[in-house]
Amino acid sequence: MNLADLQEKIGVHFKNEDLLKEALTHRSYLNENPSWPLPHNERLEFLGDAVLELIVTENLFSAYPQDDEGKLTSVRAALVNYLFLSSIAKSLSMEDYIWMSKGEAKDTGRARNVILANAFEALLGAIYLDQGYSEASQFIKKFVFSKVSEVVENGLYKDAKSFFQELAQEKYKTTPVYQVLEEIGPDHQKTFRVGLFLGEEKISEGEGFSKQEAEIEAAKKGLLYVFEKTGN
Repeated sequence: MNLADLQEKIGVHFKNEDLLKEALTHRSYLNENPSWPLPHNERLEFLGDAVLELIVTENLFSAYPQDDEGKLTSVRAALVNYLFLSSIAKSLSMEDYIWMSKGEAKDTGRARNVILANAFEALLGAIYLDQGYSEASQFIKKFVFSKVSEVVENGLYKDAKSFFQELAQEKYKTTPVYQVLEEIGPDHQKTFRVGLFLGEEKISEGEGFSKQEAEIEAAKKGLLYVFEKTGN
């Protein structure tokens, strides 16, 4: 796999390309390819998660001096949640560069978004080790913090279900309905797939290990749908 294109997209050229390869190696790939010379990306993800939270916190603290800790915490959570990070990873075409098992490669649901978000955090961890804090900070400012005004102005940091209900009533004059579409797995380890409907139209789906978790994910996707459709 040629990683030169990805490095061009992210604007970072690695001194040690093995760090980049490690960041893009999902655990499942090692199960099918035990001779792969690098570890999976979970340690880099652990590091990247901490670096991401610090840099986002630092920038929020400077950019919003009038806001209290509660609001800043909510905005930070919106910027670092897995759906938001997976959307950034998709914009960089990261899924074209991740080594994963054939089974994982076929998944297009929640699991794929989690893999993408984790790979994005692992990538950040690799940048931090290879290039240092300053370069990692510039990367986050360019690809994550640049979206903070969108999050704040559109209220994406608010409770997703409550906020979506407000928007649905304001823009569509209707109350959203959540419907369980599928229950997968045994009772002790069940996954729920929930659809979010405006009238007869299903506008998004969410998956989770509880109905509430699935509904929250569907609401977050519904918010993106509304903003993309209305342009605000």
